[in-house]
Amino acid sequence: MKDHFHITKDYLLELDFNISFQNPEDGILVVQKENSGIKNLILGVAPPILILEQFIFKINNHSEKVLKSLLQKNRDIIHGAFVLNESGDKVIFRDTLQIENMDLNELEGSLNSLSLLMSEYSDKIIEFSKY
Repeated sequence: MKDHFHITKDYLLELDFNISFQNPEDGILVVQKENSGIKNLILGVAPPILILEQFIFKINNHSEKVLKSLLQKNRDIIHGAFVLNESGDKVIFRDTLQIENMDLNELEGSLNSLSLLMSEYSDKIIEFSKY
């Protein structure tokens, strides 16, 4: 049986991510790569999937303009999407991967998608966080 937690951890280290927290028993990793716009990205190893989530900003005012813009941007995101938490007050980037056959390139693609999103959409995110 594959050790998905350690395989994922090894991939992250190979991609030069800083692991700030790990809990193998619960399958949780928290990683940073601030020069790529990734801070406190939570990875949950939960076979058959790997869940990636990063908090983006808190919604102070449920503006239709902000929510519409986020949904429209979801269409452009290569991997993953903007989602709201259960209470609807936080915007999170979320992606899921099938873990059984996941390879380095697939994980890197998801991480690069988040990094690209943060670099090209950062001005809008800052603007939305001020609403």
